[in-house]
Amino acid sequence: MTTLPVYDLSGNKVGDYEIDPASIAPKISKQLLHDVVVMYLANQRQGSNKTKTRGEVAGSTKKLYKQKGTGNARAGARRTPVRRGGGHANARQPRSYYYRLPRKAVQAATRMAIAAKISAGSVVVVDQLKMDAPKTKVLAGAFKALGLEGQTKTLAVGSLDRNVYLSGRNIQGCTISPVSDLNALVVLRPRKLVVTREALDWLKTRATA
Repeated sequence: MTTLPVYDLSGNKVGDYEIDPASIAPKISKQLLHDVVVMYLANQRQGSNKTKTRGEVAGSTKKLYKQKGTGNARAGARRTPVRRGGGHANARQPRSYYYRLPRKAVQAATRMAIAAKISAGSVVVVDQLKMDAPKTKVLAGAFKALGLEGQTKTLAVGSLDRNVYLSGRNIQGCTISPVSDLNALVVLRPRKLVVTREALDWLKTRATA
């Protein structure tokens, strides 16, 4: 069982939260975490790189000069890959790098990532996060009070709050996500995982369901 201190937005400790990382993920597989993170990174690739083949570059297909009698080496069309300005012999073409691992494996990796963050002491618990209007200054001040200024972090909330999202989207190194939308990459990439008490309650409920 791990006891996490709970803070308010002013950085003051207001309580404790007990959670067992083993209840979220009984074991942590580094290989599975690696495979899932590589999958997410591959799916972010555009795959739009392209070079032209000899059929796509500008120029005539006519033979440059006759085969014999000129004293020069034999030469074909100027679009051949061996000439400057010619097409590529094995031209790159747009492609998709998208693939998916089994759904249960991806879900297990997300739970493992969260459990790993808790065990490593990289989780900061906030009592509640309610904002009446979008205010980046307020949220940035809260991160500073929590000692998170200048650190990469993912803020996991119980449900998507428009005011919270608009307040944090311009903060460098900050990602805001409902706890139900977390994935292994979003959890593992930043240095800290900031969660609300409501989000942790949701995790515990899903772990015991």
